[in-house]
Amino acid sequence: MEKDMNYGSDYKYIPATSIGSGMGIEVLPDLYCHTIQIVNIILVGNADHFVLVDAGMPHSAHEIISITNERFGENSRPKAIILTHGHFDHVGAIIELVKHWDVPVYAHELELPYLKGERSYPEPDPTVEGGMIAKMSPLFPNEPINLGSKVNQLPADGTVPQMPNFQWIHTPGHSPGHVSFFREEDRSLIAGDAFITVKQDSLIKVFTQKEEICGPPRYLTTDWNEAKKSVTKLQALNPSVAITGHGQPVTGETLSKGLASLVRNFDEVAVPDYGKYVDKNIH
Repeated sequence: MEKDMNYGSDYKYIPATSIGSGMGIEVLPDLYCHTIQIVNIILVGNADHFVLVDAGMPHSAHEIISITNERFGENSRPKAIILTHGHFDHVGAIIELVKHWDVPVYAHELELPYLKGERSYPEPDPTVEGGMIAKMSPLFPNEPINLGSKVNQLPADGTVPQMPNFQWIHTPGHSPGHVSFFREEDRSLIAGDAFITVKQDSLIKVFTQKEEICGPPRYLTTDWNEAKKSVTKLQALNPSVAITGHGQPVTGETLSKGLASLVRNFDEVAVPDYGKYVDKNIH
């Protein structure tokens, strides 16, 4: 077992929640989405073979373990933990989970410096156009965590370890190595924060989980040109169902029309009018 895994010195519980916290949705028989405070984790597979996509908020390991036991049986264990990216709300319980389950972690090679204790993410931007959560964002951890030898690079051929029939797609913008996962046979998409279904910078919309297909969270997105390309790439896949990092899963016409509108109007509705990571030349 890895002895030297650790979180950054700014790791802490974040007192943010929503009416969806603690609730789960079986999107498909082998796709289960559960909300931890303001972020989603996804269980992919069945009792014989499943993985966990993303690892929730800080101090949520007990809840995540309880969820897996409830869904797949006592002492159930995923084959791996697969990360869309390494921001604090997607790796918040990962060290405790890795220690409990003794499983490998996979992420894109460009995320590895943030997961091996080598590099901090850019600081969240409280000056960005947006609501109260954007203003609160300096509270959010951005220092690297160190998973040591437990974290591995996703295969270069696009396959996803322990997730048969899924391909990973590089969808940068929100973070350099952000990835999404797509299964062509039923057009299921796990989008992470490439796009989301709640306006994440607004405290009231996060709390009420008002459904709205949006660009990535503004206060942590550092490259809006890449973010736009990533959303365009995902929309071209014509997904039939999407589970995002924040907000409720979406399907059918709500998804197709909402995603098409987001791509068409990305510069106006997703890109903030101001903020330290906004390239004014994008408009």
